[in-house]
Amino acid sequence: MSPISMFRRAKSPAPGHTRVGIIDIGSNSVRLVIYDGPARVPTALFNEKVLAGLGKGVSRDGALDPDAMNRVIATLARFQRLSEQMGVPHPRTVATAAVRDAANGQLFIDRILELGLAVELLSGEDEGRLAGLGVIASIPHANGIVGDLGGGSLELARVVDGKVRETSSFPLGVLRIGAIKANGPRALGALVAKTIKKSGWAGRGAGLPFYMVGGSWRSLARLDMHLTGYPLPIVHHYWMPPENAQHLVRVLAHLDRKRLREVVGLSGARIPTLASAASLLSHVVRNLGSSELIVSAYGLREGLLYDELSEYQRAQDPLIASTREEGARQGRFPEHGDLLERWTAPLFDSESPADARIRHATCLLADVGWRAHPEFRAERGVETALHGNWVGIDSRGRGMMAHALWTSFGGQGAVPVINSICSPQEMITAERWGYALRLGQRFSGGVADALVGSRLALVGQAVELHCERDNAILYGESVERRHKTLASAFGAEPRFIID
Repeated sequence: MSPISMFRRAKSPAPGHTRVGIIDIGSNSVRLVIYDGPARVPTALFNEKVLAGLGKGVSRDGALDPDAMNRVIATLARFQRLSEQMGVPHPRTVATAAVRDAANGQLFIDRILELGLAVELLSGEDEGRLAGLGVIASIPHANGIVGDLGGGSLELARVVDGKVRETSSFPLGVLRIGAIKANGPRALGALVAKTIKKSGWAGRGAGLPFYMVGGSWRSLARLDMHLTGYPLPIVHHYWMPPENAQHLVRVLAHLDRKRLREVVGLSGARIPTLASAASLLSHVVRNLGSSELIVSAYGLREGLLYDELSEYQRAQDPLIASTREEGARQGRFPEHGDLLERWTAPLFDSESPADARIRHATCLLADVGWRAHPEFRAERGVETALHGNWVGIDSRGRGMMAHALWTSFGGQGAVPVINSICSPQEMITAERWGYALRLGQRFSGGVADALVGSRLALVGQAVELHCERDNAILYGESVERRHKTLASAFGAEPRFIID
């Protein structure tokens, strides 16, 4: 084999990993994502989007614009070649509302087939179901209504108990809103109210969250983050009260393009449709009666992946699965995080299931700083927790993980950004986690034997460390100091007991 051929060959996925590709032909954008990693929580190895505006012609005259079709075909040819070179010769290719509704949609599909891409034309119900599954994949206990806004359509899906119960699709894509609003200032509101009432969705969101899916609504969330000074640059699981939708309508009426370009993470190509997206969001959540707005970075593409999983894979907690994968990749001893979780658990018997889950994830990340310079291990822990590509966790959970790792790696005081997203009691809890991890890491040296042969207990006013006689020699001066620090965090005294 020649050197050139060797370099051209795609690198295979790691053992136990799956590499798949999805090409999503939407009404506003065309995107290729190559995923690699554990099936339950694959990460994007490659992600490229082209805003082709394929659906503009459909909203104008019922047909796909020839120039837009040519741009998309050229983009798909590039995506196909890239996918082949990345080891995914047959990316799953799907098309949505614009192609579905266009008079010349079949002609366009034929051109895609000529490229060698086996394109699937999704129905509106398919889109709604897959968007719902995408939200479930990233927010496992989601209970509410998913709204997926694309260029050509809006899908609603009721999700509860890990299932998509009901879906509807409406021709209310962001590229259609301008034409609707041209009929008068009240036209959009009247149409949304009539459409939602007729379909039986009116009031169905009362007391339930509304999960926002789609690039236009994620862009709105980034604007809201900018306006409120939100300290994290992560849009997934961002929370807003429902009245913020109408507030964004008012704000966008006065912001020019220059000001909007100052918003971090906001694509300039999304700016022309932001006002329409905000207006539609405001009317939809008002008619549903939604109690809160939660952004999901997962949607149709992730729903396609989740749809292929076994029941066993679906049952895995995405946060635990992804932090375990990261801990194994960056840490020294793969089993160490789960052992630490069991070792520290007796100190936190009264914690809620939600906190127990975050503590488990933190334990799985307990060794991620060891490769860093000793002076920056605490910072590495904070960066990993706050900015890691986690799902199934909100800002509060990220903050608690970050403060625990900061403490575990010897950080002093508090990091301001963590203070802004966690309550004082949450900071105290996370600090105790961190001191417990710090003790476990020093006592065990990061290996299993010492943790298996010892246990922690909170008894009265003492934090007890019970140890088998064979390992008693491990209780050195540095371990004793960390034991004392942990006990002090509980307002207790340390007690070392040889069993």
